[in-house]
Amino acid sequence: MPETRPGIQFDADGVCMPCRNTTDLKAGVDWQARRAEIEAIAKWGRENSQNGYDCIIGVSGGKDSTRQALLARDELGLNPLLVSSTYPPRQQNDIGPANLSNLISLGFNCLSISLSPQTWAKAMRLAFFEYGNWCKSTELALYTSSARVAVSMGVPLILLGENNAVVYGDTSMGADGGDASRIRHNNTLGGGDTAWLENEEIGPEKLMWYAYPGEQEMDAAKLRMIFLGYYFSDFDIMTNAKIALEKGLHVRDNDPEKYGTLNNFEDLDEDFVPVNQYLKFLKFGFSRVTDEVCELIRQGDLSREDGIELIKKYDGRCSDELTSRFCDFIGISVDEFWSVAEKYRNPDIWERDNSDGWVLMRDF
Repeated sequence: MPETRPGIQFDADGVCMPCRNTTDLKAGVDWQARRAEIEAIAKWGRENSQNGYDCIIGVSGGKDSTRQALLARDELGLNPLLVSSTYPPRQQNDIGPANLSNLISLGFNCLSISLSPQTWAKAMRLAFFEYGNWCKSTELALYTSSARVAVSMGVPLILLGENNAVVYGDTSMGADGGDASRIRHNNTLGGGDTAWLENEEIGPEKLMWYAYPGEQEMDAAKLRMIFLGYYFSDFDIMTNAKIALEKGLHVRDNDPEKYGTLNNFEDLDEDFVPVNQYLKFLKFGFSRVTDEVCELIRQGDLSREDGIELIKKYDGRCSDELTSRFCDFIGISVDEFWSVAEKYRNPDIWERDNSDGWVLMRDF
């Protein structure tokens, strides 16, 4: 049986699954057969839709959702309805609306769903305290919105991006193919249950857009979810960014020390992701830069030696400014933030140094 370690899956030979998948790709995948498979799925979408839209694509306007929309329309001949669950104004930066507007300007119809910012912030706060992962509630809303629109409008095909089991080794996905039917069981969504969100401030009547449709409801709608990235050999971080930039993608003036990311085209629509990536750093000992470096190394765009130096320099970085803004948004003090964050520091991978600070125990 494959070995599992925090946040990633390894095969019987001790090779991480993303690396194994990349090795297998280089050994040869029958891309012609995969193209025939996705063409058949597209045909099924056109034949089974109950209105003029052939598929649903959840979008933010970033590089990946822009590429997904273009592939669906221009490569597969589908008429997609884009669905965006927009961030509240105090969380969203200026780049987010600009990129969503750019995507619409490319000729797509987009349905934007704007949820109560009060409920949104309360749910984020609860997720932060209960799981050390403020994204748990927002990811539910982002993914659930597409499923609910698909069921209500009779559009049974939902197209997602990459399979996290392939790219990041997510152990909860169940398979490394194109079937995305288990997306609600990924590590963050946790099955789509919202019971943990209900309290005296957030009642069930406020959580419809956070709660996945029931299994029976989705089965009755013949809902089918597909990882589009599985079917295209060039669906990757750099190609998606290049194509999206050519189509007008707005990027940030990136500062790796501030945002904890090497690329200026990641997590563009809001600025709190680095806070959550820092929390991941405390739990698992790696963050966004490690993810970026590993993918670039697997693609042959970066040497392992240079990647290690970038990880040492920038992984887990998050500016005090972003942390302070996050605390203000969910209504806690900065001291309270650090008190909670420290509860999630993993003692198996962190140790005290001589100055009573923390040192990450890792061996490259």
